[in-house]
Amino acid sequence: MKKTTWATLASVIILGGGLTLSVTADQKPGQLLPYDVPEAVAAGEALYGDYCASCHAADLSGEPNWRTPKQTGRLPAPPHDEAGHTWHHPDVQLFMLTKYGPAAVVGNGYESDMPGFEGQLSDQQILEVLAYIKSTWPDWIITRHDEMNAAVADEAR
Repeated sequence: MKKTTWATLASVIILGGGLTLSVTADQKPGQLLPYDVPEAVAAGEALYGDYCASCHAADLSGEPNWRTPKQTGRLPAPPHDEAGHTWHHPDVQLFMLTKYGPAAVVGNGYESDMPGFEGQLSDQQILEVLAYIKSTWPDWIITRHDEMNAAVADEAR
């Protein structure tokens, strides 16, 4: 999807698309992930262990050779640490990929082993998992990610 599509999607979600989450007044523009809230990060770490670590690894390192398709043609689970590409996507896109699954979000017959977690995790729990992941990134990546979120928020206005 184009960046403007994600910006539009972000505004729909935030302005009434049914996303139930706690966004604090001190969050940066476009920021959905409470990565600087210790309670949210702790809850997200536990949920990550329960729902994500079996594929993405407890240390967020992903599956080996994550850029090379498996025999099924599907890609292995990528890392969520700084070596991966998770931080290349704005919060709203990460949320949508986690809630609905990559196949549903990407469309066009794209196949993925990752399921969507709608019905298993609440919106707030998804944000907590993503907040935990983001909290592990180096400061320079967090800064770049925050800048990306702000750009998406600007486009949504």
